[in-house]
Amino acid sequence: MTGVLGSVLITLFGLMVITFMIGRVMPVDPVIAAVGDNAPEAVIQRVRAEMGLDQPMIVQFFNYISQVLHGDLGNSILTRNPVTTDIVRYFPATLELATYALIISAAIGIPLGVWAAVRQGSWLDQTIRVICLAGHSVPVFVLALISLLLFYATLDVAPGPGRQDIIYEGMITHVTGIMTIDTLLDGDWDAFVDAVKHLLQPVLILAYFSMAYITRMTRAFMLDALKGEYVITARAKGLSLKAVIWKHAFPTVAVQLVTVLALTYAGLLEGAVVTETVFSWPGLGQYLTVSLMNADMNPVVGATLLIGVIYVGLNLLADILYKVLDPRVR
Repeated sequence: MTGVLGSVLITLFGLMVITFMIGRVMPVDPVIAAVGDNAPEAVIQRVRAEMGLDQPMIVQFFNYISQVLHGDLGNSILTRNPVTTDIVRYFPATLELATYALIISAAIGIPLGVWAAVRQGSWLDQTIRVICLAGHSVPVFVLALISLLLFYATLDVAPGPGRQDIIYEGMITHVTGIMTIDTLLDGDWDAFVDAVKHLLQPVLILAYFSMAYITRMTRAFMLDALKGEYVITARAKGLSLKAVIWKHAFPTVAVQLVTVLALTYAGLLEGAVVTETVFSWPGLGQYLTVSLMNADMNPVVGATLLIGVIYVGLNLLADILYKVLDPRVR
């Protein structure tokens, strides 16, 4: 456990170094972005000193580490708010997208992968592999644009971009920041249905993209499991195919899928940037994109650090679950 903790601390320190460098190597002067191109030189130098950018790089780095350890990620030039406040505001929208997408993709992708492995070489296997290949090949933004064009602009069966219709804005009390939960806590059924409708397109697109990966990995793991001696023995004893698959082969695969699901979830949180931009979803991805386009580097660095910490946390959680699910690892 001490070794794992040491690895986590080293990784987090590395993340801080990387995020610090991101804020310093961008080809935009954050001071100019804050005060404007036409600001007097005296104002530029004063703001540079206030932001601590007039100090040596090593001093800036340790100041940054100290601020991060105290929960201070700086202020946003655009919103004038502390970055931590903005992250608390925008991150639940991204969390909502990624969580529902993971649930759907796992619920569909894992059974598909199992069936494809059991029916290896059949038309079902080939069809599933083609569907997964399309999910990997077509960019997310293309699927998002096609979805908006078809279901919103042409067929008019889906709502437009955003999290809710304008008539519900300001009517829901934000408790968790997750709209489907907050509308239920408010007891507003119409707002809940509207929130679900707005969720469907971005969630299903993200779910399709991640389902392709989960299905392929499940299929590969199951093919190896079905070749195991314990599976051959179970078949020789006359057990049903269902019992062989779900009681003998799949439990070994489930342990491996823990890492796949953890990395998929982290990838969804990170990869929602494009989807949020297309659907005008007010989440962390759109917040990061708008900040980057306006050279507002504190939010960019803060959001990058948060995603990195999530990656580390999910990997640590996967390692812990490995020990719980597989006694051989203990």
